[in-house]
Amino acid sequence: MKAVILAGGRGTRLAPVTHGAIPKPMAELLGRPVLEHIVRHLAECGFTELCCTLACLPEQIRQYFGDGRRFGVSMDYRLEQRPLGTAGAVKNCRDFTGGDDFLVISGDAACDLDLRELWRAHEKAGAAVTMALHAHDAPLSYGLVVTDSRGFVRSFLEKPPWEQVVTDLVNTGIYALGPRAMSFVPERLPFDFARDLFPRLLSAGQPMLGVPLEGYWRDIGDPGSYYRANLDAWEGTLRLPEAESVPSQASGGQAPAAYACRIYCPTPSRARLMRSLTAGLMEAGADLSHGLTLAAVPGGIHIAPCPDRSAVCMESDDPATLRKFEQLAKKLSSGLETAP
Repeated sequence: MKAVILAGGRGTRLAPVTHGAIPKPMAELLGRPVLEHIVRHLAECGFTELCCTLACLPEQIRQYFGDGRRFGVSMDYRLEQRPLGTAGAVKNCRDFTGGDDFLVISGDAACDLDLRELWRAHEKAGAAVTMALHAHDAPLSYGLVVTDSRGFVRSFLEKPPWEQVVTDLVNTGIYALGPRAMSFVPERLPFDFARDLFPRLLSAGQPMLGVPLEGYWRDIGDPGSYYRANLDAWEGTLRLPEAESVPSQASGGQAPAAYACRIYCPTPSRARLMRSLTAGLMEAGADLSHGLTLAAVPGGIHIAPCPDRSAVCMESDDPATLRKFEQLAKKLSSGLETAP
Protein backbone atom coordinates (compact mmCIF):
# COMPACT_ATOMS: atom_id res chain seq x y z
CA MET A 1 0.00 0.00 0.00
CA LYS A 2 1.05 3.57 -0.71
CA ALA A 3 1.50 6.54 1.62
CA VAL A 4 2.54 10.15 1.13
CA ILE A 5 4.45 11.74 4.02
CA LEU A 6 4.26 15.54 4.33
CA ALA A 7 7.81 16.38 5.38
CA GLY A 8 8.35 19.85 3.94
CA GLY A 9 7.53 22.03 6.94
CA ARG A 10 10.03 24.67 8.08
CA GLY A 11 9.19 24.27 11.75
CA THR A 12 9.45 27.92 12.75
CA ARG A 13 7.83 27.32 16.16
CA LEU A 14 10.23 24.44 16.82
CA ALA A 15 13.32 26.57 16.14
CA PRO A 16 14.40 26.51 19.82
CA VAL A 17 14.86 22.76 19.34
CA THR A 18 16.10 22.51 15.75
CA HIS A 19 17.93 25.90 15.67
CA GLY A 20 17.11 25.96 11.96
CA ALA A 21 19.88 23.43 11.34
CA ILE A 22 17.63 20.44 10.60
CA PRO A 23 14.17 20.09 9.05
CA LYS A 24 11.38 19.64 11.63
CA PRO A 25 10.73 15.95 10.81
CA MET A 26 14.37 15.19 11.68
CA ALA A 27 13.99 16.37 15.30
CA GLU A 28 14.86 13.40 17.49
CA LEU A 29 12.39 11.41 19.53
CA LEU A 30 14.27 9.11 21.94
CA GLY A 31 17.40 9.33 19.83
CA ARG A 32 15.88 8.81 16.38
CA PRO A 33 14.25 11.28 13.98
CA VAL A 34 10.49 11.60 14.36
CA LEU A 35 10.26 10.85 10.65
CA GLU A 36 12.03 7.52 11.17
CA HIS A 37 9.44 6.49 13.73
CA ILE A 38 6.70 7.43 11.25
CA VAL A 39 8.34 5.42 8.46
CA ARG A 40 8.75 2.36 10.66
CA HIS A 41 5.18 2.65 11.92
CA LEU A 42 3.89 2.85 8.35
CA ALA A 43 5.84 -0.28 7.47
CA GLU A 44 4.37 -2.15 10.44
CA CYS A 45 0.87 -1.17 9.28
CA GLY A 46 1.51 -2.46 5.75
CA PHE A 47 2.34 0.81 3.97
CA THR A 48 5.63 0.03 2.28
CA GLU A 49 5.54 2.29 -0.82
CA LEU A 50 6.30 5.77 0.49
CA CYS A 51 6.78 9.20 -1.03
CA CYS A 52 8.02 12.19 0.98
CA THR A 53 7.20 15.78 0.07
CA LEU A 54 10.27 17.93 0.77
CA ALA A 55 10.99 21.66 0.95
CA CYS A 56 13.20 22.71 3.88
CA LEU A 57 16.74 21.25 3.88
CA PRO A 58 15.62 18.33 1.71
CA GLU A 59 19.02 16.68 1.28
CA GLN A 60 19.22 15.80 4.97
CA ILE A 61 16.11 13.67 4.64
CA ARG A 62 17.20 12.15 1.32
CA GLN A 63 20.62 11.21 2.67
CA TYR A 64 19.26 9.71 5.89
CA PHE A 65 16.54 7.53 4.35
CA GLY A 66 17.92 6.87 0.86
CA ASP A 67 15.79 4.32 -0.98
CA GLY A 68 14.24 3.17 2.32
CA ARG A 69 15.40 -0.44 2.13
CA ARG A 70 17.01 -0.48 5.58
CA PHE A 71 13.62 0.54 7.01
CA GLY A 72 11.69 -2.16 5.14
CA VAL A 73 10.09 0.23 2.63
CA SER A 74 10.71 1.89 -0.73
CA MET A 75 11.19 5.67 -0.50
CA ASP A 76 10.56 8.25 -3.19
CA TYR A 77 10.72 12.06 -2.92
CA ARG A 78 9.09 15.12 -4.45
CA LEU A 79 10.55 18.59 -3.94
CA GLU A 80 8.33 21.68 -3.67
CA GLN A 81 9.94 24.53 -5.57
CA ARG A 82 7.44 26.89 -3.91
CA PRO A 83 4.90 26.32 -1.11
CA LEU A 84 1.90 24.35 -2.35
CA GLY A 85 -0.02 23.74 0.88
CA THR A 86 -0.79 20.27 2.20
CA ALA A 87 -3.17 19.18 -0.58
CA GLY A 88 -1.09 20.89 -3.26
CA ALA A 89 2.02 19.05 -2.11
CA VAL A 90 0.19 15.73 -2.34
CA LYS A 91 -1.11 16.66 -5.81
CA ASN A 92 2.53 17.14 -6.76
CA CYS A 93 2.98 13.40 -6.07
CA ARG A 94 0.29 12.29 -8.56
CA ASP A 95 2.81 10.39 -10.67
CA PHE A 96 3.56 8.33 -7.55
CA THR A 97 -0.03 7.82 -6.35
CA GLY A 98 -1.41 7.13 -9.82
CA GLY A 99 -4.94 5.74 -9.80
CA ASP A 100 -4.65 4.13 -6.37
CA ASP A 101 -6.07 5.16 -3.04
CA PHE A 102 -3.32 6.06 -0.57
CA LEU A 103 -2.60 7.33 2.93
CA VAL A 104 -1.46 10.86 3.82
CA ILE A 105 0.37 11.46 7.09
CA SER A 106 2.43 14.25 8.60
CA GLY A 107 6.11 13.57 9.10
CA ASP A 108 6.27 15.66 12.27
CA ALA A 109 3.66 14.06 14.53
CA ALA A 110 4.21 11.37 17.13
CA CYS A 111 1.64 8.59 16.92
CA ASP A 112 1.05 4.88 17.37
CA LEU A 113 -2.51 4.84 15.95
CA ASP A 114 -3.58 1.67 14.15
CA LEU A 115 -3.55 2.92 10.57
CA ARG A 116 -4.82 -0.45 9.34
CA GLU A 117 -8.12 0.26 11.10
CA LEU A 118 -8.39 3.56 9.24
CA TRP A 119 -7.66 1.86 5.93
CA ARG A 120 -10.23 -0.89 6.51
CA ALA A 121 -12.90 1.71 7.32
CA HIS A 122 -12.00 3.64 4.17
CA GLU A 123 -12.31 0.59 1.96
CA LYS A 124 -15.61 -0.43 3.53
CA ALA A 125 -17.25 3.02 3.36
CA GLY A 126 -16.09 3.99 -0.12
CA ALA A 127 -15.74 7.59 1.05
CA ALA A 128 -13.90 10.26 -0.90
CA VAL A 129 -11.79 10.91 2.21
CA THR A 130 -11.49 8.99 5.47
CA MET A 131 -9.79 10.96 8.22
CA ALA A 132 -8.27 9.72 11.46
CA LEU A 133 -9.76 11.51 14.46
CA HIS A 134 -8.40 11.59 17.99
CA ALA A 135 -10.12 12.50 21.25
CA HIS A 136 -8.31 15.43 22.89
CA ASP A 137 -9.00 16.93 26.34
CA ALA A 138 -7.82 20.40 25.25
CA PRO A 139 -8.74 20.69 21.56
CA LEU A 140 -8.52 24.47 21.18
CA SER A 141 -5.32 24.38 19.12
CA TYR A 142 -6.70 21.93 16.58
CA GLY A 143 -9.38 21.56 13.95
CA LEU A 144 -12.45 19.88 15.42
CA VAL A 145 -14.53 17.48 13.34
CA VAL A 146 -18.26 16.92 13.89
CA THR A 147 -19.63 13.59 12.64
CA ASP A 148 -23.10 12.07 12.48
CA SER A 149 -24.24 8.76 13.98
CA ARG A 150 -22.73 6.85 11.03
CA GLY A 151 -19.38 8.60 11.30
CA PHE A 152 -19.73 10.83 8.26
CA VAL A 153 -18.36 14.37 8.58
CA ARG A 154 -20.94 17.11 8.89
CA SER A 155 -18.85 20.17 9.78
CA PHE A 156 -15.44 21.48 10.83
CA LEU A 157 -14.48 23.94 13.55
CA GLU A 158 -10.99 25.39 13.18
CA LYS A 159 -9.35 26.20 16.52
CA PRO A 160 -12.55 27.40 18.24
CA PRO A 161 -12.76 29.11 21.66
CA TRP A 162 -14.10 27.01 24.52
CA GLU A 163 -17.61 28.43 24.22
CA GLN A 164 -17.83 27.01 20.67
CA VAL A 165 -16.42 23.54 21.42
CA VAL A 166 -19.04 20.87 20.64
CA THR A 167 -16.79 17.81 20.36
CA ASP A 168 -13.42 16.52 21.55
CA LEU A 169 -12.54 14.86 18.22
CA VAL A 170 -9.66 16.59 16.45
CA ASN A 171 -8.31 16.23 12.94
CA THR A 172 -4.93 14.45 13.11
CA GLY A 173 -3.95 15.24 9.52
CA ILE A 174 -3.94 11.52 8.68
CA TYR A 175 -6.17 10.70 5.70
CA ALA A 176 -7.02 7.86 3.36
CA LEU A 177 -8.10 9.16 -0.03
CA GLY A 178 -7.68 8.73 -3.74
CA PRO A 179 -8.11 10.21 -7.23
CA ARG A 180 -11.75 11.18 -6.63
CA ALA A 181 -10.83 13.59 -3.83
CA MET A 182 -7.62 14.80 -5.49
CA SER A 183 -9.51 15.77 -8.66
CA PHE A 184 -10.83 18.76 -6.66
CA VAL A 185 -7.27 20.03 -6.07
CA PRO A 186 -5.98 22.47 -8.70
CA GLU A 187 -2.67 21.93 -10.48
CA ARG A 188 0.46 23.67 -9.18
CA LEU A 189 -1.44 26.07 -6.89
CA PRO A 190 -1.29 26.42 -3.09
CA PHE A 191 -4.16 24.36 -1.68
CA ASP A 192 -4.76 23.06 1.83
CA PHE A 193 -6.67 19.97 2.96
CA ALA A 194 -8.53 21.47 5.93
CA ARG A 195 -8.96 25.03 4.67
CA ASP A 196 -9.66 24.41 0.98
CA LEU A 197 -10.30 20.81 -0.07
CA PHE A 198 -12.59 19.55 2.68
CA PRO A 199 -15.08 22.46 2.50
CA ARG A 200 -15.15 22.00 -1.27
CA LEU A 201 -15.87 18.28 -0.89
CA LEU A 202 -18.66 18.96 1.61
CA SER A 203 -20.24 21.51 -0.75
CA ALA A 204 -20.07 18.98 -3.60
CA GLY A 205 -21.80 16.32 -1.50
CA GLN A 206 -18.76 14.03 -1.50
CA PRO A 207 -18.86 11.64 1.51
CA MET A 208 -16.12 12.10 4.10
CA LEU A 209 -15.78 9.63 6.94
CA GLY A 210 -14.27 10.36 10.36
CA VAL A 211 -12.81 7.42 12.30
CA PRO A 212 -11.87 7.92 15.97
CA LEU A 213 -8.74 5.88 16.67
CA GLU A 214 -7.49 4.71 20.05
CA GLY A 215 -3.83 5.20 20.87
CA TYR A 216 -1.39 8.07 20.99
CA TRP A 217 -1.18 11.13 18.75
CA ARG A 218 0.57 14.46 19.31
CA ASP A 219 1.64 17.26 17.00
CA ILE A 220 5.23 18.17 17.93
CA GLY A 221 5.11 21.59 16.28
CA ASP A 222 6.23 23.54 19.36
CA PRO A 223 8.86 22.84 22.05
CA GLY A 224 6.29 22.04 24.75
CA SER A 225 4.61 19.35 22.64
CA TYR A 226 7.98 18.06 21.45
CA TYR A 227 9.37 17.53 24.95
CA ARG A 228 6.05 16.08 26.15
CA ALA A 229 6.18 13.51 23.33
CA ASN A 230 9.70 12.51 24.39
CA LEU A 231 8.53 12.01 27.97
CA ASP A 232 5.50 10.05 26.81
CA ALA A 233 7.72 7.79 24.71
CA TRP A 234 10.10 7.29 27.62
CA GLU A 235 7.25 6.46 30.00
CA GLY A 236 5.61 4.10 27.52
CA THR A 237 2.45 6.11 26.81
CA LEU A 238 3.64 6.48 23.23
CA ARG A 239 4.62 3.08 21.91
CA LEU A 240 7.66 3.01 19.64
CA PRO A 241 8.15 -0.70 18.87
CA GLU A 242 11.42 -0.23 17.03
CA ALA A 243 12.99 1.38 20.13
CA GLU A 244 11.66 -0.99 22.75
CA SER A 245 14.04 -3.30 24.53
CA VAL A 246 13.50 -6.87 25.61
CA PRO A 247 13.01 -7.19 29.37
CA SER A 248 16.18 -8.25 31.17
CA GLN A 249 16.46 -11.76 32.57
CA ALA A 250 15.85 -12.06 36.30
CA SER A 251 18.41 -13.92 38.34
CA GLY A 252 17.43 -17.38 39.52
CA GLY A 253 15.04 -18.00 36.64
CA GLN A 254 15.25 -19.13 33.06
CA ALA A 255 14.16 -16.74 30.32
CA PRO A 256 11.08 -17.91 28.41
CA ALA A 257 11.36 -18.95 24.79
CA ALA A 258 10.85 -16.28 22.17
CA TYR A 259 7.25 -15.68 21.15
CA ALA A 260 5.89 -14.64 17.78
CA CYS A 261 3.90 -11.61 18.99
CA ARG A 262 4.72 -8.86 21.50
CA ILE A 263 2.94 -5.78 22.81
CA TYR A 264 3.67 -3.21 25.53
CA CYS A 265 1.01 -1.99 27.96
CA PRO A 266 1.66 1.36 29.70
CA THR A 267 0.73 1.44 33.39
CA PRO A 268 1.12 3.87 36.30
CA SER A 269 2.64 1.07 38.42
CA ARG A 270 4.36 -1.97 36.91
CA ALA A 271 4.69 -3.80 40.20
CA ARG A 272 1.08 -3.27 41.29
CA LEU A 273 -0.23 -4.37 37.89
CA MET A 274 1.92 -7.51 38.09
CA ARG A 275 0.52 -8.20 41.58
CA SER A 276 -3.03 -8.01 40.20
CA LEU A 277 -2.21 -10.27 37.25
CA THR A 278 -0.37 -12.76 39.43
CA ALA A 279 -3.28 -12.96 41.87
CA GLY A 280 -5.64 -13.79 39.03
CA LEU A 281 -3.42 -16.29 37.19
CA MET A 282 -1.49 -18.08 39.91
CA GLU A 283 -4.35 -20.50 40.54
CA ALA A 284 -4.42 -21.29 36.82
CA GLY A 285 -0.89 -22.68 37.10
CA ALA A 286 1.19 -19.67 36.10
CA ASP A 287 4.94 -20.02 36.50
CA LEU A 288 6.50 -17.09 38.40
CA SER A 289 10.20 -17.86 38.06
CA HIS A 290 10.76 -15.28 35.30
CA GLY A 291 7.95 -12.82 35.24
CA LEU A 292 4.60 -14.52 34.75
CA THR A 293 4.25 -17.40 32.26
CA LEU A 294 1.02 -19.28 31.62
CA ALA A 295 1.11 -22.21 29.22
CA ALA A 296 -2.55 -23.25 29.65
CA VAL A 297 -3.88 -20.76 27.05
CA PRO A 298 -3.63 -20.89 23.24
CA GLY A 299 -0.14 -19.80 22.22
CA GLY A 300 0.94 -19.38 25.85
CA ILE A 301 1.46 -15.99 27.47
CA HIS A 302 4.46 -14.38 29.13
CA ILE A 303 4.16 -11.10 31.04
CA ALA A 304 7.00 -9.15 32.64
CA PRO A 305 7.64 -5.52 33.65
CA CYS A 306 9.78 -3.41 31.33
CA PRO A 307 13.05 -2.41 33.00
CA ASP A 308 13.26 1.01 31.34
CA ARG A 309 9.69 2.39 31.28
CA SER A 310 6.39 2.29 33.13
CA ALA A 311 4.90 -0.57 31.12
CA VAL A 312 4.63 -4.36 31.04
CA CYS A 313 5.63 -6.52 28.10
CA MET A 314 3.26 -9.26 26.93
CA GLU A 315 4.28 -12.03 24.56
CA SER A 316 2.36 -14.92 22.98
CA ASP A 317 2.30 -17.08 19.88
CA ASP A 318 -1.43 -16.39 19.48
CA PRO A 319 -2.58 -12.83 18.59
CA ALA A 320 -6.07 -13.44 20.00
CA THR A 321 -4.62 -14.46 23.36
CA LEU A 322 -2.42 -11.39 23.33
CA ARG A 323 -5.40 -9.11 22.70
CA LYS A 324 -7.39 -10.68 25.54
CA PHE A 325 -4.59 -10.19 28.04
CA GLU A 326 -3.94 -6.66 26.78
CA GLN A 327 -7.58 -5.79 27.50
CA LEU A 328 -7.29 -7.38 30.95
CA ALA A 329 -4.14 -5.38 31.68
CA LYS A 330 -5.77 -2.14 30.51
CA LYS A 331 -8.76 -2.76 32.77
CA LEU A 332 -6.58 -3.51 35.78
CA SER A 333 -4.26 -0.59 35.03
CA SER A 334 -7.14 1.89 34.82
CA GLY A 335 -8.11 0.80 38.32
CA LEU A 336 -4.59 1.53 39.54
CA GLU A 337 -4.87 5.15 38.37
CA THR A 338 -7.68 5.81 40.86
CA ALA A 339 -6.51 3.52 43.64
CA PRO A 340 -5.11 5.13 46.81
